[in-house]
This record gives sequence, C-alpha cells and structure tokens, in this order.
Amino acid sequence: MIREACGTAVPAVSPPPPVPRSNHYTTRMHTADILHHARLTLPPEASAEITSADPVLTSRFRVGEVAAAALAACGVAASELWALRGGHRQHVAVDVRAAAASLLGFAFQRLDGNATPRTNEGSATVALYECGDGRWIHLHGGFPSLRAGTLDVLGGGDDAAQIAAAVKRWDAQALEDALAARGMCGAMARTEEEWRAHPQGQALEPLPAVEVVRIADADPEPLPRGDRPLADVRALDLTRVLAGPACGRALAEHGADVLLVSSPKLPSIAPFVMDTGHGKRSASLDLDASSDTETLRALIRGADVFAQGYRSGAMERRGFGPEEIARLRPGIVYVSINCYGHEGPWRERPGWEQLAQTVTGIAAVQGSAQRPQLIPAAACDYTTGYLAAYGAMLALAKRATEGGSWHVRASLCQTAMWIDRLGATCDPSAATGFGDPADLMTQSETPFGRLTHLAPAIHMSETPSRWDLPTVPLGTHAPEWLPQRVRK
Repeated sequence: MIREACGTAVPAVSPPPPVPRSNHYTTRMHTADILHHARLTLPPEASAEITSADPVLTSRFRVGEVAAAALAACGVAASELWALRGGHRQHVAVDVRAAAASLLGFAFQRLDGNATPRTNEGSATVALYECGDGRWIHLHGGFPSLRAGTLDVLGGGDDAAQIAAAVKRWDAQALEDALAARGMCGAMARTEEEWRAHPQGQALEPLPAVEVVRIADADPEPLPRGDRPLADVRALDLTRVLAGPACGRALAEHGADVLLVSSPKLPSIAPFVMDTGHGKRSASLDLDASSDTETLRALIRGADVFAQGYRSGAMERRGFGPEEIARLRPGIVYVSINCYGHEGPWRERPGWEQLAQTVTGIAAVQGSAQRPQLIPAAACDYTTGYLAAYGAMLALAKRATEGGSWHVRASLCQTAMWIDRLGATCDPSAATGFGDPADLMTQSETPFGRLTHLAPAIHMSETPSRWDLPTVPLGTHAPEWLPQRVRK
C-alpha cells in the first residue's frame, strides 16, 4: 500500500560550495532496508542499486539516501511496466549525490547562464519565530493571500522585526490554532515524541509512506507495446509547488504524456515551474467557468492518471474527488498529495515543506528543541513526489493485470516520518557536498531561454530516463491529448 503528499516551497538557496566527493558505496540490501522503514518492499526479482552515501547535504538525516531509495523504487516500478509490455526487467541505479541534488533542483538550474532567483515577496512571513512561551512556530505566508491572512492574524507590521514582536505576544499553540481557524499556514515546532503523541501523528503512524488503494471495479487495461515504460499513458497533473509537480515530472521521465493543468487565478513561482516542468505540456483551465469544467471532464475521460495536490476535500467540493472520477473514467489511477496526510484531524489543513519538517520533529533534531532549524533542502517535497509517482506506476501495473480504479495517497508528513524513522545518524560537518555538479547537468532549449538543469537521476539499463519535451510557461498548450496508439 502507498500514500501521497502536497506541494511546498522552501527558502531560496544556492548549491553548497565544492567539496570532495565520498567514495563510500551502499548495497542493494541497503536500498531494501531504507524502503523497509517506509513500509515498502520491492519485488524479489528487482535489481536496484544505490551508490555513494550520505551525508551529502548538511543534514543530520539521511535525506539523500531516502530520495535515492524513492527514485530507485520508481525505476523498479517503471521496469515492471516495461516487462508488462514485453520487455526485460531492468537494472536500476541511483547515486545518492544526484538524488540529493534533486532535492534542490531549482537552485542548480541556470537560465542563459544566470540563476533563476525567487521573488522575496512575503519572505518574512516564511520563517521560524519564537513565541512568548519560548516555543517556536513556523509561519508560511508564501503566496499573497497567505501573507495577508497571516499578518491579519498577527495584527502587526510586515517586516521581520515587526513579525517577531507580534509573534512574541502569542503562545505557540494558541497562534497555531488561530492560523488554522483562518485557513492560514503555520505550525508549532514539536519534538518527534510530541508528534507521535499528537492525534495527527497517531493517525499517520501505522501507514506506509505511500498507499495504493482499490476504490472501484473496472476491466483490466493491458499496456500496449511501446518504446518506453509509460508510452501512451496519459497523466493529468493538477498540482503546484513542489511535490505534485515532481510526481508528474517523474512520470514524464519514463514516457508518459503529462498535461499540467493550472488555474489562471492562482499564483506560481517561476523557478519551481521551470524545475518541475520537464517533459510536460501545460494548459490553463478556470474551474469556476462551466465550459472549462466540461473541458476537464473530457480530458479525464481520456486519462489514465489524475494527480492533484490540493487539501483534502477541495477537489470533492468541485465534483472531482476520487469516487466521482472513478465513475467518470473507470480504471483511473487517482493520485492525492497533501501536507498532513489523508487521515486524522489535520487532513484538511493546508501545509508546506517547512511545516512538515517543523511538526514531525525533524526541525527540532536538525537544530534543537530550543532553536529548531530546517534541513537545507526540499527533502519532503521532492521525495513525496517520487513516492507518488512510484505509487501511480504500481497502480497502473495492477490495473493492467487485475483491473480496478485505484487511489494513490502520499503526504509530506508521512515522508518526514519515514526520514525520522531512519534516525539522525549523520554528522552535518562531514557533508561531502556536490563538488563540480557538471556531470549531473544537462541543457534544454526552452521558451524561457537556454536552461541548464539537473538530468534525471535514475539510470535504467534498457530504457534510459529522459524528458522528451522542454519545460514551458504555464498555459502554453491547448487542453487536449496527443494522439495515442490503438490499445489491444
């Protein structure tokens, strides 16, 4: 079983300075052990190898190895789909250095030789602050509406000093509750023990890092022969920042026709769009317009995968929940990604990478309970996206062999709890860094300009990972599918 998670943003950072690379190598058994802590297993015949080891980043946690294991699982799932098409099972290899770099993909990319910086708007409302009771809270006003609502709750000014003074007038729990009541984003820093005693932590504790649940009956849909594991698989990507888009990008990496559908009314972050748009086409639909809603329904009827990264209940309120879509398109693989999980009292709360690290105890260990600190990477975001893609490919294999409509669920907090279960065993001062990252990079000619960016981290022995399309601005394409081969 598997489950999925929601998008998030992280502070703008640059790649660490060059330092020597590690020569330490892990083994196939290490891959299985890492996935065991996620409560996931690979098929006995799978051939997956993780090379090199953490710490690459200045983290107490093995986030590079966790990302590498999730990517290796994606490769194995793609290999299984390739075998269902009549190909051979493949050897999959992922290097921890490349996997760790993927957790900062937006920081590595260069557009016409220059960095792709994020805007600083709202940056003071995206930070950890100490409350009056000595506890810490992470605010997240990363988009204009969140920033305005957060400042309204605080009742103070909008620079860092004014926000810090306003936060000092609150106890952390009271401020967390007040933000939640307004639909804003903020989370009190907790220890791992406090999180596991919390009702939301208790709801997630027995779950695997990603779930694949059969939600309806449907006839089997065998995969046609094709030149890539996901050739002719159509995936609708209704996600943004960063976990959901990383899921769609991972599917495109193995040949899926991924159509990103964004809303013209929602803000976006350009460097994140560039980083997660490789291999996708991009259309724009306004679901407040009935004609666009009908267009989306028509797209769903021709889709194989429907991925969404909104808070629990949001798509159901628009008539696009998993059960509704399974009736509209029997055999659909429906992917849901959010921050806090799909069970428990916080399942409908909005959240981000930083909040998942903060509530689950990651930040308290990376820093201390007295002064929590974030891991310097979007470790939960990207890894959750990889897990969601893994789940989607598992569900496609199940659909091909036994039929059914499937719901794949993942969350940032479940990924954070997987990271935490592996333990804080790294010495951040021993981080190897990336050295010269040139061997990790590739180039694409895009409508933005010449983009230098990370290449896929998964190495497949028969069907090399690649993106056939360059990343494009939101809304570049018409909302329609590419022609498909006739399925037998």
